[in-house]
Amino acid sequence: MNLSVLGDLNWLAVVVATIAYFGLGAVWYAEYAFGRAYQRASGQDLSPPEKQSAAVFAVPLLTCFVITLATAMLGHASGTDNIMEGLLLGMVVGIGVALPVRMVTGSYDMTKPAPLTFAAIGAGYHIVGLTLAGAILGLWV
Repeated sequence: MNLSVLGDLNWLAVVVATIAYFGLGAVWYAEYAFGRAYQRASGQDLSPPEKQSAAVFAVPLLTCFVITLATAMLGHASGTDNIMEGLLLGMVVGIGVALPVRMVTGSYDMTKPAPLTFAAIGAGYHIVGLTLAGAILGLWV
């Protein structure tokens, strides 16, 4: 693989997959989903302040874009060309990369009251988000 693959990607699919992945976070970390457990596990008050910096949204959006772009590049290199292959690609990247990174980091984060819960909720978000992104990428070859 080389960077010339960037010219072959469906950029609309990358953008839509990025937005879907990022948007999932609004649901995943909402109080009615995993928000309360995530807040307890982090030991911090994660309620949004009255005035938020744009970085609160820009950084996660940028990271979702980077990992979605990398997934799209892997999809192109592996010949992923349908929704089922896209789902599998997203799960492989989520389980094979995001899960271990979040869990090993969480295992050694003694600043959190429940570090493994904190890491598991974050890892779950990335697995589901990447599976969703992979499905979109596979569908829109």
